[in-house]
Amino acid sequence: MTTLDIASHRLSNQHIAQSPFKKSSEVVSWLGAVQAQDYLGALWAVGLRLRNATEADIERAIADKTIVRTWPMRGTLHFVAPADVRWMLALLTPRVMANSARRHAQLALDDAIFARSQALFAEALWGGQQLTRKEMMDVLEQAGISTDHQRGYHILLWAAQTGLICCGPRRGKQPTYVLLDEWVPSGKHLTRDESLAELAHRYFTGHGPATLQDFMWWSGLAATDARAGLEMAKSHLAQEVSDGQTYWLASSLPTAQDASPTAYLLPAYDEYTVAYQDRRAVLNPLYAQQANYRYGIFNPTIIVDGQVVGTWKRTLKRDAVIITPTPFAKFNNAEASALAIAAEGYGQFIGLPAALHQ
Repeated sequence: MTTLDIASHRLSNQHIAQSPFKKSSEVVSWLGAVQAQDYLGALWAVGLRLRNATEADIERAIADKTIVRTWPMRGTLHFVAPADVRWMLALLTPRVMANSARRHAQLALDDAIFARSQALFAEALWGGQQLTRKEMMDVLEQAGISTDHQRGYHILLWAAQTGLICCGPRRGKQPTYVLLDEWVPSGKHLTRDESLAELAHRYFTGHGPATLQDFMWWSGLAATDARAGLEMAKSHLAQEVSDGQTYWLASSLPTAQDASPTAYLLPAYDEYTVAYQDRRAVLNPLYAQQANYRYGIFNPTIIVDGQVVGTWKRTLKRDAVIITPTPFAKFNNAEASALAIAAEGYGQFIGLPAALHQ
């Protein structure tokens, strides 16, 4: 298996190339989780893996509770399927919360503060209430709990990681928060071993080919747990070796063959770029600085034939969206034409004609 094969399989297995999915919930469930701290980018991350989806379709899925936005892994917002929220939180958040203990001590946040905050949030959100972040902070401040110096953020994160709250639909441009038990009243109940096996299976089928180290990075699991999950799941996976590295992937998925060149405009923090510890299969290290893949920052990227070949940004006008690409090297005519097709698809998603500004 060559590096180009790895990229091609990932495009296919992530269903960026020729997706069969018609529902947001299918995308999120297949991938296990979709990184979602950049809200508008995350809508596109789901939408580009669907047939003829619009931004409104993905927001409707959030409002209809068929996908849920919360903090299941690495202290980072993700979309997950409702049935998966609780077992993922139970499996993945204790390690993140333990690693935050020093910061909590610096902020004078202790068990008593967290317990009191939980009670305040539960009372304020009871009965289907949806509050913005500012309103959640006001609840704390009015009770004498300071939210300065990121205290409010860490209290909010704790409430989500313990399964009290999750994100609801937007109110205007502001996200809201809701009680998880009211928003998603049921879900899978898995043992720890079942959770490890399920997470490993989802990751390697939805993101493969990938290594054990990639899975550890994506999930935030300790090495022992990640190995255990892979060991339990590997009978349902295929194994390939490339350049001395062992890769795992779904055992029976056909690879979609795009015409060459085919371009995609991926959002910031897309699973195709962010979900791997080693990204060299899709990004030449010579371009890592230009892609700004440092310090946890992942820019929107241009993909041509599976490779990151540039970055892009959008400018919204009243009657159009302007796409400004920054290629690492000049596009040839065929690549420029492929990029124009990708831009048109993005414009259709947000409901505006797209124009390339080069």
